[in-house]
Amino acid sequence: MLFSVSDGQRTIGVIAGNGIYPETFIAAAKKRGVRLVVAAFKGETKEGLAEAVDVLDWFRVGQLGGIIKYFKKNDVAEVIMVGQIAPRNLFDLWPDMRTLKVLHSVKQRNAESLFGGIATEFAKDAIELLPATTFLEDQMATEGDIFGPKISDRIREDIGFGFSLVKQTSSLDIGQSIVVRHGTVLAVEAFEGTDACIRRGGELGNGKEVTLVKVSKPEQDMRFDVPVVGPKTIESCREAGVKTIAVEAGKTLILGRDEVEEACREGKVSLVGVR
Repeated sequence: MLFSVSDGQRTIGVIAGNGIYPETFIAAAKKRGVRLVVAAFKGETKEGLAEAVDVLDWFRVGQLGGIIKYFKKNDVAEVIMVGQIAPRNLFDLWPDMRTLKVLHSVKQRNAESLFGGIATEFAKDAIELLPATTFLEDQMATEGDIFGPKISDRIREDIGFGFSLVKQTSSLDIGQSIVVRHGTVLAVEAFEGTDACIRRGGELGNGKEVTLVKVSKPEQDMRFDVPVVGPKTIESCREAGVKTIAVEAGKTLILGRDEVEEACREGKVSLVGVR
């Protein structure tokens, strides 16, 4: 593994999207004395993040060449991608030449192909893309009941049913989440994202024993697109009447763990880890 050094200190570049993922990683990295150089996105990254890091600059989605030059200027040889980009912004790209090169080089414009192309561009400049779980291994979901009320055998059957189906849809790059009730598929995640899938599934299930199952892709590349559950996920489920969330143990990050536990308890939402 390559290490970038500034006065003997490890430096990591952070490509920060939205949500609590960036700040969770930053807090974990700072405990280890890491120097952090952040590439933030206008309209996505939290404004106050600059106060928590060493260097931060703002970019538009699609400015890959500018981001690489920025990292090179700041002696960055390791980079991590944390946080999401809202789907609407993926249609509002301001692509530079290196981004256009990636877009033209991939046969399919799915997350795995696009991020793989980005990783290749970083490698050309001797920048290594780190696993998105770096420093967060202790926040991965474990197997069994995690938070919230104990679930029934009927719900466990739905989890098994949903798990087998969503593993197939995720392998086809359709989506990594599915909402089910009593052996019936209510909603499958696609481009609109998990929250919209939750709302649609909860509405169709009338809030009665509705279950969300969220998994990783087969042969998941842990450098990017890792499944995440946070307080917002629990709140979205509570509002939609989704009573159970099943995630893939060992492949899903639980971010804001204390807040997630409290939200599950107050909202009577069950969080379960499945292998």
